[in-house]
Amino acid sequence: MKYYIILFMISCSTVLQIFAASPDHLKVDLCIYGSTSAGVIAAYTAAKAGKTVLLVDPGYRLGGLSSGGLGMTDIGNKYVVTGLALDFYRKIGKHYNTFEQWIFEPHVAERIFRDYMTNCKAGQLMGYQLESVTKVGQKISSITVVGSQLSPVPAKTIEASIYMDCSYEGDLLAEAGVSYHVGREANDTYGETLNGVQLMKGHQFPDGIDPYVIKGDPSSGLLWGINNEELKPDGTGDKKVQAYNFRITLTNDPANRITITKPDNYDPKRYELLIRQKESQPWKGLNDVFIWSQMPNNKTDINNRNGMSTDMIGANWEYPEATPQKRKNIVKEHEDYTKGLLYFVGNDPRIPAFIREEMQRWGYPKDEYVENGHWSPQLYIREARRMVADVVMTQHHCQGREIVTDDIGYAAYTMDSHNCDRVVVNGMVKNEGNVEVGGFLPFPISYRAIVPKQEEVSNLLVPVCLSASHIAFGSIRMEPVFMVLAQAAAIAACQAIDQDIAVQDVNVALLKQQLKDNPKADFRTADELITITDQEQISLKGKWDTGTGSGYGMSYLQADGPNANEAVFKPTNRLQSGTYRVYTYYPKTTESAASIKLKIFDGKALSEKTLDLAQVEIKGQTSSTWVEIGEFTFDTANHFPYVSISTEGVEGTVAANAMLFVPIDDQKLMQ
Repeated sequence: MKYYIILFMISCSTVLQIFAASPDHLKVDLCIYGSTSAGVIAAYTAAKAGKTVLLVDPGYRLGGLSSGGLGMTDIGNKYVVTGLALDFYRKIGKHYNTFEQWIFEPHVAERIFRDYMTNCKAGQLMGYQLESVTKVGQKISSITVVGSQLSPVPAKTIEASIYMDCSYEGDLLAEAGVSYHVGREANDTYGETLNGVQLMKGHQFPDGIDPYVIKGDPSSGLLWGINNEELKPDGTGDKKVQAYNFRITLTNDPANRITITKPDNYDPKRYELLIRQKESQPWKGLNDVFIWSQMPNNKTDINNRNGMSTDMIGANWEYPEATPQKRKNIVKEHEDYTKGLLYFVGNDPRIPAFIREEMQRWGYPKDEYVENGHWSPQLYIREARRMVADVVMTQHHCQGREIVTDDIGYAAYTMDSHNCDRVVVNGMVKNEGNVEVGGFLPFPISYRAIVPKQEEVSNLLVPVCLSASHIAFGSIRMEPVFMVLAQAAAIAACQAIDQDIAVQDVNVALLKQQLKDNPKADFRTADELITITDQEQISLKGKWDTGTGSGYGMSYLQADGPNANEAVFKPTNRLQSGTYRVYTYYPKTTESAASIKLKIFDGKALSEKTLDLAQVEIKGQTSSTWVEIGEFTFDTANHFPYVSISTEGVEGTVAANAMLFVPIDDQKLMQ
């Protein structure tokens, strides 16, 4: 709490010095509500564009889930991670001495988000929650915020030209009178097949698990965590929300480990279903019940797995529209449940001794969340409110049956919903609501999906709780995508401020050009990226077929050695003379060659190189990665440089996917 008080005082002091029209009335160009990863990226972008920006949040930690335990990044396809989102993961990479890093510790991410805010002139007002919104016609004229944790503190009024809701909950959009939806739409609402009630196999109990306190006796009542409600037909809409959980950071380093002790409100009866599940599926290891992902420095990012795990199914239905106090209670219930589960697995005598011993080797890390008792303050709000705008992203957009043209970013992750309910089906306990359907290409997200209907609000942008159906939001709702959309939203805000127009009237073509010209928001030189679909920059020799693995972007090509097939990547667009680190994208398959032949023409001389792929290690939720070719100084004065990939003399399949030229100055600036 002392840490919070100091941070609160510093941030308030900064705000008052820069933006105060009076002590309790602040005036800025752009007010952002929610210090999530999206909020930080939006603040940095707009501040670097010369706008006065204020970032407001009920809490005290920057970065939301990205600094709150979700260190095993949900990527989908790296093609969708652009601009400052990509810059963030490269800054993470600099910390761990890699190019891009998608697996990281919470405190490392938080430091980088703090660096973004330190390196721009945006103000922060932490520890303040939204109380009310004042509108004149369709325009928000001001918002009032009050202290969320420290009291007494005076309420503050914030007057801005443009507002942005970057919260996970959508409080600002709701208070401003914007249409929204909570829960699952029926399939027939948007002509979908994966929305509404879905009883599927994912994260499910095996058949035969008895749901009653006394096995076989319905009159004894249901075990804790089971909903006494009849299962509705598939596709039925409801107000139920996919389960929340904490992404748990533990460590097995004895020097950094705090013992997991019995938490508040501990009740072993809450975990009876786990005992029954393991009677049917005997324990083999902790990974039976937890997705136990390894983070750097002997830490974890633990997520939900199978029938009963860290998801507290059904406990969050009220959260999206709850009062601040009710939300705090729900968060505390999730914390008690999760800590109780860890303690239960490590100490209950019904758990096999070898599992208890394995669990007891782990504890809370001393160097994480030091301001919050070494536990993340950020509950995983997988979805809450979702705006309903002129365009609603749906399953049809995900699967390519509908394609928008006013795109400001892409999504690529599986349509992913965690379970929403736990019910009795044919005398057995079953989870309901889990959906995991992928197999589609990256798809564009409409600008109209992040702005309200103009007749509702004309100066609000919503890049997180955007306009999407439940099942489409399941694909879009990834932290990298939120950051991409937030950067686009910040550029739109700047355009609306400069031209004094409604956010709905922003020139999307100009917005996209600005993103292309200044992707890192601070005028660092842009990368030069060539994918195999950039036909004017690609020339092919020999026989190349469509790749069968998971590559970068929309597609890739592959050819077999040892024949002399060649793919030439020639950056003819805007590569300036200078020194670059060059990378090729490697979609690894079982047929991949252990090495590839490369030719590099720097504009003056030709060199050759054999790139060893056998030692390339691919980590995280991807089967492909960038591989560094080397550092080269290119002279573009008289000739176009190029890099070619060849199958000559190699055994196996060679991929021609994408080539990336990263300015060396950019690497130095990120140190």
